[in-house]
Amino acid sequence: MMGTDEYVLVDVTDVRVLSRYVTEVTFDDGSVKVIDLEDWLTGPDFGWLLEDYPAFCEVAVDSESGTIRFSNGAEFSPAGLYLAAKAAVPA
Repeated sequence: MMGTDEYVLVDVTDVRVLSRYVTEVTFDDGSVKVIDLEDWLTGPDFGWLLEDYPAFCEVAVDSESGTIRFSNGAEFSPAGLYLAAKAAVPA
């Protein structure tokens, strides 16, 4: 995801689910990006969300950690989200 020479310091300020596992994420630098999280939902912390889509839809911003959080407390790195997501409106 993130190379050793890449580093961004951003916080997530808003998130909304657009369609099945696709989210629109707003960052504190003003950028709005879209990311399909389906391939990210693996392992014990996230894999269960593939079987419980309503729980996925309850994703929310945790203002203390500056990223998105699920009901079990699992969260993704905001920098990882930022680097992997695509601009909501292509340049």
